[in-house]
Amino acid sequence: MVMLSPGSAAPSAAEVLHARYAGRLPASLEKLAGPRHGVVELPLHVAWSGLRSYDLDRPRLRMGLYRTVLAEGQHEDLVTLLDRDLLLAQWPVLRTLVSRHLREVWEDAFPELLPATGSAAA
Repeated sequence: MVMLSPGSAAPSAAEVLHARYAGRLPASLEKLAGPRHGVVELPLHVAWSGLRSYDLDRPRLRMGLYRTVLAEGQHEDLVTLLDRDLLLAQWPVLRTLVSRHLREVWEDAFPELLPATGSAAA
């Protein structure tokens, strides 16, 4: 809950979203210890409607699971459902499928997710 002092402006929607996503982050990507293979059933508090069961061995379903967990999961969901190596491998595409606020929070916290911008040294 955001407390406002008298005369202060309410936080913007962007500030609220940023704080919401930032508060869920793991301490490091190494904390992401979720499964790499098999079928994962999302809890109702993460996927309350639609698809809840995802086969990690099917790339499109895996991408859908990661997108859903990043957007709706709490801290514990992130560390138990997401895998560091899978997140890193999928991030170049996944970053285009999530909200700008979510993408910025993750890339600010974990620079290894930032797109490569330079060319390799010769």
